[in-house]
Amino acid sequence: MISVAKSVLISPFRAVVSLLLFGLCCSMSFGASERNARVVFSELILAEKLDQQVLLQELSHYGDPAIANIYEAWRTGGIFTLTDADAVRLLQFTDEQWSLVATGEAVTLSEVEVEVAEKTRASRSVRKQMKGLLDTLGLKADDPNVRINSAIKMGRSLKPEFVPALEAQLEVEAVDEVRAAIREALAISLLENGDAAEKLASVEELAELKSVASRGFIEKVLEAEVTAGRADSPLAIASSTTLRTIAEHMNLMEFLSSFFRGFSTGSVLLIVSFGLAITFGLMGIINMAHGEFVAIGGYTTYMVQTFFINTWGLSSEAFGWYFVVSLPLSFLVAAGFGLVLEKSIIRFLYRRPLESLLCTWGISMVMQQCFRLIFGAANVQVNNPTWLMGNLSLGGFSMSYTRLFIMFIALVVVVLTWLLLRKTNLGLHIRAVMQNRGMASSLGIPVARVNSMTFALGCGLAALGGSVLSQIGNVGPLMGQQYIVDSFMVVVIGSVGNLLGAGLSAMGIGLVDQLLQPALGPVMGKITVFFVIILFLQWRPGGLFPSRSRSLDD
Repeated sequence: MISVAKSVLISPFRAVVSLLLFGLCCSMSFGASERNARVVFSELILAEKLDQQVLLQELSHYGDPAIANIYEAWRTGGIFTLTDADAVRLLQFTDEQWSLVATGEAVTLSEVEVEVAEKTRASRSVRKQMKGLLDTLGLKADDPNVRINSAIKMGRSLKPEFVPALEAQLEVEAVDEVRAAIREALAISLLENGDAAEKLASVEELAELKSVASRGFIEKVLEAEVTAGRADSPLAIASSTTLRTIAEHMNLMEFLSSFFRGFSTGSVLLIVSFGLAITFGLMGIINMAHGEFVAIGGYTTYMVQTFFINTWGLSSEAFGWYFVVSLPLSFLVAAGFGLVLEKSIIRFLYRRPLESLLCTWGISMVMQQCFRLIFGAANVQVNNPTWLMGNLSLGGFSMSYTRLFIMFIALVVVVLTWLLLRKTNLGLHIRAVMQNRGMASSLGIPVARVNSMTFALGCGLAALGGSVLSQIGNVGPLMGQQYIVDSFMVVVIGSVGNLLGAGLSAMGIGLVDQLLQPALGPVMGKITVFFVIILFLQWRPGGLFPSRSRSLDD
């Protein structure tokens, strides 16, 4: 129980004595605990008017969010004092619950205690000073992101009373990212509230920071200078130069963002199309159901997520591991289903492209309907694990951890597939069958088994692509359909059965698509990509690395 001395003295001398006694009782009640914002606020509520200025000044050094919560309760009549044997408990009543102001600890009061508890409210002068304190509360928060957001909000408000607070925080701030945000906020604020020299210095500061957020404010300064007939003034010239610098920076960031998105899109295409390149090149099967194996990966990830939520909860640390578990599991589930499909249907369609196209198209329709019956027609939600949230910032350019991880998975897929094909007996058999099926069979290679394992591998890689796609897109029955056309384009451009060509063409298509979209839009960008592909195939019908062997010439 928190006990503090109740003061009813009004003279200056007695006020000082009261404050000393109050501090003594606090030290006895809190023991050796560290002085914090709640303790200071408790003292502020119970202190006399002459003592409140000192406590308000001390409270201004804290960034605890509890300050705003307690003040709102104090302002609206949610703070009560309860006298027990010459001691006072300071209580807060919020959401039908009582708690101690000094600790936040919940307490239970009897009906008698509730009746005798006295309501206390902040005075008008305290409310006025608290408003300024709350406006700058975020600058002292422990979380750097909160300090950054608070500085941005204060700078863009253009209120002159925030300038001293920003300057004071800049002197003591140690985190570089927060310092940059405060510098930007202070410079934007001085564009409105500073003199001519301060405005010029602020414009130069914003040019150094390459502040995109300040464009509108700088344009107003430039417009005011031109309107006043000072188009050749140092401030107007500096403003024009800064706007050009910011525009060039924005163009660079847009290009880098498109380039990064192109790499991540190409990485997804690479994972999805690698399996298609192997199966199409080996067996000549035009697998129109390849997109549904992508959906299997997405739904497997969703089911693993649901299992982790039901077992450990969404907020547990174990939940973050669901995605790590879902990656190999998606591969195994799709590979198992692909193995059954190959042994029951696909093996009767080798070297029969038209029949395989029609049959696999029918299989894709059946699989889509199965997804709707099991999971529903609507998309299902897959949450990102906490370790994939956020961005990596380099020189003002942000890259999401999710897309970086997808690129890492694509690299792992390339390395493991290369090791499989070059360093294992299965890989040797796959390459032999791809070059000459009849000769491989005559040399004792189990062609039927190789076909089954290869088709299963291709289906597993497609599901792996669906698993990573669940982190950046929707999971639904048609999630793989938007990638099936691009995947076939990747295989054809890279040359059928050539994994190096598939990797290069996947990255090329992803980059070209994302680089064209900002200028042409999503639709025209995609149409332009297809047109470029048609022109390329007219020039090189065999793709990037056309195969040259006797088996293909016959």
